[in-house]
Amino acid sequence: MSSSPTRRRVPLPEISSRAWEHPADRGALVALRKLRGFDAVLKAMSGLVNERAVRLELLGSAIRTDHRQFPAMSRQLAEVAAVLDAPEVPDLFVTADPTLNAVTIGMDRPLIVVNSALVDLLDEEEMAFVLAHELGHALSGHAVYQTLLRRLLQLTGVLNAVPLGGLGIRMVVAALREWSRKSELSADRAGLLATQDPAVAFRVHMKLASGGHLDDLDTTSFFDQGREYDESGDLRDSVLKMLLIENRSHPFAVVRAAELRRWVDSGEYTAILSGTYPRRSEDPDAPLSAAAQEAAQSYAESFRQSQNALGKLVHDVAGLLGSVKGWLDENLRRPRSED
Repeated sequence: MSSSPTRRRVPLPEISSRAWEHPADRGALVALRKLRGFDAVLKAMSGLVNERAVRLELLGSAIRTDHRQFPAMSRQLAEVAAVLDAPEVPDLFVTADPTLNAVTIGMDRPLIVVNSALVDLLDEEEMAFVLAHELGHALSGHAVYQTLLRRLLQLTGVLNAVPLGGLGIRMVVAALREWSRKSELSADRAGLLATQDPAVAFRVHMKLASGGHLDDLDTTSFFDQGREYDESGDLRDSVLKMLLIENRSHPFAVVRAAELRRWVDSGEYTAILSGTYPRRSEDPDAPLSAAAQEAAQSYAESFRQSQNALGKLVHDVAGLLGSVKGWLDENLRRPRSED
């Protein structure tokens, strides 16, 4: 991880996570909590998750950062935590893993785990964005659901062997994955608010999409790609998009960059930096926003339409196959020999 000069950032005292939470994130959580059996699964899994064992495993297999181990990362996390006025700073671990990922987990005390591949890929400012992104997950309470999703995914192999028995769990897993993708949009906003340089945030997404070949990339072309993806909205593309992301925990990097840029262009980002944002002291009295309710309704409608589209596609394919079979029967059937 190459070094970059530390930027001066505007502190955001008492900022509430509501300031950066994407309506789709809140809406997906509303929809998730309405899913039949979700509360029972959450309670059961919270009893099965041994958080102490998770922490001990990391202590034994990864590197916990401090002023002597990965000191730059430890300092960066403290700096972004100060900007977001975090009540406490989560423990940060670096683990040997060749995949480009980081995660925030923990039911009671969230902790952040960064894969070594990201350490190799990013410079200091880019890593600060990633750490602030993960801190945003922690401050929004995402770690509980991320932990639940990780544990349920570990069980899916066993559940698949039980006819119908694991169907409810698999539905919860699918809903959690949908929420997980939306929560990344919120965390990207938190990362930008803490680092306060959109160019750095976009650079991270460009590196995630390309593997780090920035010299061969062009920002305008990159965002043109995102626009082309968004505007590919006919029925076939909608179904294909659903199938492409259904098993992913994160949205595509190009899509994330486009979403973050839209938020910057909306003026909300600038307004927050100027001091216009909800405070944590107001959280207990904050009602569920209309935006979250609308997002939840839009998810239900989107899912229904996707299911209808998929059903129509299957119906049409079945009809086509039936027609082909009829033609083959009519034209290729051998005449029966006479007795």
